[in-house]
Amino acid sequence: MTGDTAGARAWRSLRTSLAATRDRLRDATTASPSRFAVGIFLALILLFTALFSLPAASADGRVTPFADALFTAVSTICVTGLSTVNMGTHWSAFGHLIVYIGVNVGAMGVLTLASILGLVISKRLGLRAKLIAAGDTNPLRAHGGPVNEGQAVRLGEVGQLLATVALSTLVIEAGLAVLLYPSLLASGVDPWSALWEAPYYAAMSFTNTGFAPNAEGIAPFAHNYLFLTLLMAGVFLGSIGFPVIFALWRHHFHVRRWSLHAKLTLITTVILFFAGAAVFLLLEYDNPKTFGGMDAWDTTFQAFFLSAMTRSGGFSIVDIGQLHGSSLVVGSMLMFIGGGSASTAGGIKVTTLAVLALAVWSEAKGRPSVQAFGRRIPSDVQRVALSVVAWGSTIVAVSTITIAQITRYPIEYVLFDVVSGFATVGLSTGITQDLPDLAVYVMAATMFMGRVGTVTLAAAVAATSRSQHYSLPVERPIVG
Repeated sequence: MTGDTAGARAWRSLRTSLAATRDRLRDATTASPSRFAVGIFLALILLFTALFSLPAASADGRVTPFADALFTAVSTICVTGLSTVNMGTHWSAFGHLIVYIGVNVGAMGVLTLASILGLVISKRLGLRAKLIAAGDTNPLRAHGGPVNEGQAVRLGEVGQLLATVALSTLVIEAGLAVLLYPSLLASGVDPWSALWEAPYYAAMSFTNTGFAPNAEGIAPFAHNYLFLTLLMAGVFLGSIGFPVIFALWRHHFHVRRWSLHAKLTLITTVILFFAGAAVFLLLEYDNPKTFGGMDAWDTTFQAFFLSAMTRSGGFSIVDIGQLHGSSLVVGSMLMFIGGGSASTAGGIKVTTLAVLALAVWSEAKGRPSVQAFGRRIPSDVQRVALSVVAWGSTIVAVSTITIAQITRYPIEYVLFDVVSGFATVGLSTGITQDLPDLAVYVMAATMFMGRVGTVTLAAAVAATSRSQHYSLPVERPIVG
């Protein structure tokens, strides 16, 4: 009896301890969603760093240096695509499997991951968990306070949105893999290799990562227009964001029923795609090291391909290091903007640019408020947009100065790679693979802040909004 009593007591103690741990984790998921989300990403990076450090993960069976393992883990979880090693030759089949799993986990988004883990812990999707998930579609939701304006995704639809995230990822990547398989065979890839390269490329395009499983990258497919078009389609679907996919799935072609967020995202994305292609065509058509040696069709197609990939795709046919300095600046600008909110793309996001452009236009027209498609955009959204741009610009400036000072590389090359890291694009002028360890750590921090920093800052800024029952005297400083 004594043994049974002691065993029962120990079992009750264990259950109490597990329940207390679950309660603490549940409180952590709801008390500070942004902080909890950052913690999740840090934990994933540490886990994948350990996995990439395993001898089994490298092709030669040796332990990968810590700096390279950490950088690859950050680039994978933050779906960046930059690398300090040759991704095609350095990693074993197990290493490539880790990359594949990592990019799909990281692509779901910061607060979406937090909400899913919170759902697993609490076993239900309550109001607070919905607020966390909605934070990925609108950072103004992340603090849990009252938001009266219409949202990209309403709280009652958050459960459907989480299902959309998982289902769309599965369906889109599977569809791309099926379409990519015959195009790989047409380029001479053997059937067995194409069987795993097809889903790998599908994942890398939809997650906007840009890793390639072979040493030459996608250069062997330079004239396989079907393959390249499918990559662009995957990048586009990944970059518009899950809320937009959700809106398109619910309302199809009923444009009037689309949310303002969906309209701004799609319109701005299309404008930047064509404008970027036109500018690259104008700047590079006579460059013998890039477009100059191509015919008119190849030049035009590659200009569009480069425009799509600088938005966050990360794949490249031309040698980025051979672009004119003017093209590098344009590419940096496109990368800094990035893709849609709550997407697999990075950058400050196209809706941020759209809101600021509308604010400037409204000011020029003398309108008292910022309006678009019959809707008024509130001032707190404009404040968040300005904060995100200021935050992103500061990260890029500090990282560029630091790495340039460490390496003494040309500033235009450093700027391009830093913006590529911050915006989780993955294009490189070639300097990233040659960075010393200290610069590698700076670039890794840049990628991490670019992936989670803007969302966290936006949520923090939104959280500072409080009702105020008094008004201070007005005084206007001179601006401009």
